[in-house]
Amino acid sequence: MTKGSANHNVAGTAYALGAYLMWGFFPVFWKALGHVPALEILFQRVIWSALFLAGMVTLTRAWRQVRAILRTPRQMALLAATTALIGVNWLLFIWAVNADRVLETSLGYFINPLVNVVLGVLFLGERLRRWQTLAVLLAAAGVLNLTAATGVPPWIALTLAVTFGLYGLLRKISPVEPLVGLLVETGIMMPVALAYVLWLQATGTGSFGLDWGTDALLILGGAVTMAPMIMFNAAARRLRYATLGVLQYLAPSLHFILAVQLYGEPLTAAHLVTFACIWTGVALFAGDAVRAGRSRRLSRAVSGE
Repeated sequence: MTKGSANHNVAGTAYALGAYLMWGFFPVFWKALGHVPALEILFQRVIWSALFLAGMVTLTRAWRQVRAILRTPRQMALLAATTALIGVNWLLFIWAVNADRVLETSLGYFINPLVNVVLGVLFLGERLRRWQTLAVLLAAAGVLNLTAATGVPPWIALTLAVTFGLYGLLRKISPVEPLVGLLVETGIMMPVALAYVLWLQATGTGSFGLDWGTDALLILGGAVTMAPMIMFNAAARRLRYATLGVLQYLAPSLHFILAVQLYGEPLTAAHLVTFACIWTGVALFAGDAVRAGRSRRLSRAVSGE
């Protein structure tokens, strides 16, 4: 490994750790806004994220790409679908955190990579390797166990995993730069968000303007939302997918610790069995990704590529 590539990897790892640490501590931030209704938080988040992104697009001189997307019906249709998915995902996560369901958000983001594998099989024609199949079956067993123990499926976890998985799938097949795509998505939500927030303010039921602390947190929500996305994209350009795949479990691990240790959410025997199934599946999945990456590098080395 050359000095340049080593520095590249170090920078990539730093960006990835920054992104996943921020995502991991998201519950702490949204808990601080627990006195604000989840829908209002969502729309405030959209408004301030859009303004933050508009500034970033201006700095990177990418408005030409935005205009090109707006003139392309297929890309706009795809981004309208991703907007709906990420809107549901954001709203449910905020609601779950402030409803003391952080443990279920942790479960959802542990399941998410395994959901991505299934979506790849269903929509991209990918084939499951043996260890991937076992990982998915273990995750399914964990979900069935919790359903049997509680009488209802872990709908928060499943909805978070599926919406984010479908979001990633559609963004994968849409050739749009991440920053530009995010601006278009928040722009699509902006009219509804502005109308709702202005209506709340006009009727005297809005939370903005009541105290400086709440205002600061709502405004900061835009930067807090987009900063880890920018760091993640920087990391993705520098690190192997397998490395990112292992690091991504930092965020739901922090959710789990926060839920149990800081917020005192109940961790039942059924939860432990389910998490044991998911964690075993995740370990198999991560190990398989590392082995597959090594195998591909060895094949390229042998073939002289």
